[in-house]
Amino acid sequence: MKKTVIAPEILLPNKSVDFKKWAVVACDQFTSEPKYWQELKEYVGTSQSALNVILPEVYLSKATDALIDGINATMNEYLSDGTFQSQGKGFILVERSTPVTVRRLGLVIAVDLEDYSFRREDHALIRATEGTVIERIPPRVRIRQHAPVELPHIMLLIDDRKCEIIEKLYENRDSYRLAYDSDLNMNGGHIRGWFIEQTDAIVEQLYKLISDAELLEKYGQKDESMLFAVGDGNHSLATAKACWDNVKQNLSEDEKKCHPARYAMVELENLHDSGLQFEPIHRAVFNVKPDFIEGLKKLEQGDYACKLIVKGSKPETLMLPSNAPTAVKLLQDYIDGYIKTHDGAEVDYVHGEGSLTEVVNNSQNAVGITLPPLQKNDLFDCVLKVGALPRKTFSMGEAFEKRYYVEARKITK
Repeated sequence: MKKTVIAPEILLPNKSVDFKKWAVVACDQFTSEPKYWQELKEYVGTSQSALNVILPEVYLSKATDALIDGINATMNEYLSDGTFQSQGKGFILVERSTPVTVRRLGLVIAVDLEDYSFRREDHALIRATEGTVIERIPPRVRIRQHAPVELPHIMLLIDDRKCEIIEKLYENRDSYRLAYDSDLNMNGGHIRGWFIEQTDAIVEQLYKLISDAELLEKYGQKDESMLFAVGDGNHSLATAKACWDNVKQNLSEDEKKCHPARYAMVELENLHDSGLQFEPIHRAVFNVKPDFIEGLKKLEQGDYACKLIVKGSKPETLMLPSNAPTAVKLLQDYIDGYIKTHDGAEVDYVHGEGSLTEVVNNSQNAVGITLPPLQKNDLFDCVLKVGALPRKTFSMGEAFEKRYYVEARKITK
């Protein structure tokens, strides 16, 4: 089998860097809450921080070439002044706790972008679990295409029902070198990471997840396989793939085999980790007229009581199907249709009912709609048999539980 998984050369901030100011939450969170990012910026101040080498998506529409060039310049500065220090090639075993999760485990690896696709007909080993919006990729390509390093917030999932891979590594964590151990800022909890140098046996265990015997046992067939499902960061992974497709056009066949841009660093998590919870992603629709709510109420069907949140009013109940993909498609189709026929109407995707209420209360003519959660154990079987779910169907935890940027990897030669 070709190398879908490799051990990346991992860069971490040097020991003099204030780790609590270094690690920051994924750039695609709190997109309707600029206050979060302003508070984070004030907290970080002039310190070395991953905040200085990412672009929070709340500012994506205002991203100028000068701003992107400045981010890339800071990346090069961190490479040259020793802020980034190589740990060598290996994996990082991650333990994360949050205010609502006692423990969630992960494994930082790198994957071959040639084995990823968001198109079902490609039968890729790494697949998107939700619909991919092609229009969201080009703005992100602008940010990555000239960047010398990547800092991943992509999270991939494995269907390890026996919990024999990441969980077993954690049981043996004391035999690995502790790479970092710190509280996280902005209510992010705590994180620890151990560097694993010997990775071949782990890779072989991962490949066994798609052996004929495993596929038959889990899905009742062996003709269709998926090694990894994208849990978070699908558009970031699609962006990395688009950048690699551009880079490889100017490479020889030998150069294509080992170019660093061919790979993307990700955190791998087990779908069956008890600390991994699926949460719904709610909708906030802005600049709506009264006819928006009138149309919403005509959608009512099913047995799940969602909430309809309007500024200054008590939340109402909106009945939708308890099956999350069905409910999301029903609501999203209505929202998309409304936006096409109403100038100025916009939608955002919000994690957490509290954040949704805050976003609505801080906006004019906004409506928030909550949605039912997805049953996580059905994910792999559903994607294999049906294909990607409607976009923004589920979230792996609340916004403050998302991946924090810690590790980095060079993607240029």
